[in-house]
Amino acid sequence: MNASAPLLVSGLEALSADYSAVLCDVWGVLHNGVAAFEHAHKALRAFREETGGVVVLITNAPRPTPPVREQLAQLGVPDEAYDDIVTSGDVTRELLAQNAGSKVLHIGPGRDLTVYEGTGVALGTEGEAEIICCTGLFDDETETPDDYRDRLLALAGRGLPMICANPDIVVERGEHLIWCAGALARLYEDLGGTVMIVGKPHAPIYAAALARVAKASGKDTDKRKVLAIGDGLPTDIRGAVSQDIDVLFISGGIHASDFGATDAPDEHLIRRRLAEEGLTARAAVPRLVW
Repeated sequence: MNASAPLLVSGLEALSADYSAVLCDVWGVLHNGVAAFEHAHKALRAFREETGGVVVLITNAPRPTPPVREQLAQLGVPDEAYDDIVTSGDVTRELLAQNAGSKVLHIGPGRDLTVYEGTGVALGTEGEAEIICCTGLFDDETETPDDYRDRLLALAGRGLPMICANPDIVVERGEHLIWCAGALARLYEDLGGTVMIVGKPHAPIYAAALARVAKASGKDTDKRKVLAIGDGLPTDIRGAVSQDIDVLFISGGIHASDFGATDAPDEHLIRRRLAEEGLTARAAVPRLVW
């Protein structure tokens, strides 16, 4: 990040000539869990059509790609906005397959059960389980991580490892913040449990995403030509920075209240927060637009 150059830009178009591929976050950038952001998916579509670039959506959703693709369509994100999707659920399935034959305790809503299909594991009770897979809270509208404290303490006492299928701590659903699997994983570690995390900001999901870029473009991926777009500092931004991938930070997402007016953020506050977190960004914009 060049301290002398403006950090805030007008949109993706201002950076597009320097990149041949985009890794774009989903929740908070393309939609809020209730409806799609039209300006955002139009920006991605323009990047593909105007520059011939590749767009891979990279999300901490704990479900495999097919149901996430269906959800995006239902929310109003068209297929033309992206080339491929890689989810934390996809990478979780690979880890589950390495434990084929094991009994798994599922913690999370029923909508996430597709993550287990074809992996060779079997769902089991707390008494049977050899491993835990957490995709979220059973009811993220009413429960909090503290509701799980006693249960997680007992599981940690048995030494069961936990796979965290969604490292996000919270996300916005409409106007509300809801707890995610990452909050339970953090609590489990605090209670002495062992956690394996595969989604952002960790390396496996980026390796998978870059492989999808190479497949879509038909050539090896040069990370210097890849731009990551996201709003979450501990996940999207830290993950990209750790992989030496340039970042377009969406300041009007989950951290919007830290930077003043959402649509006219204070650049100084953004720079200061990035520095405090030990992070960098090529540029920032309140919302993803072309």
